[in-house]
Amino acid sequence: MNYSKAVSDYINFAPSDQFEILETLRKLIHTNVKNVSEAIKWNMPVFSNPKNFCYLQSTKNHVTFGFYNPERINDPANLLEGTGKVMKHVKIKSKDEINTELFSKWLKIVSS
Repeated sequence: MNYSKAVSDYINFAPSDQFEILETLRKLIHTNVKNVSEAIKWNMPVFSNPKNFCYLQSTKNHVTFGFYNPERINDPANLLEGTGKVMKHVKIKSKDEINTELFSKWLKIVSS
């Protein structure tokens, strides 16, 4: 996996309760998307191949897992939050809230 030192630093300096969430999501992204690159943009990890397709953000109370081009995602459970047309996100407060199967599916859609 092609990990960026800057993204590793971001994750390593996140609050301890968010470290495992960020690392799990990062691995999920790299596992499901071919030729993914990562960089710090707008003060957060952004993933692309070559266009930006998702991002991670450590906040005070949760990790934001955001998606570009959310109109391509089928979200019947209305998990995605946000009012923008370009980006939407899911707030994750614990590793148990990571829906690996669903998020893997979404990653494949937004990265293609």
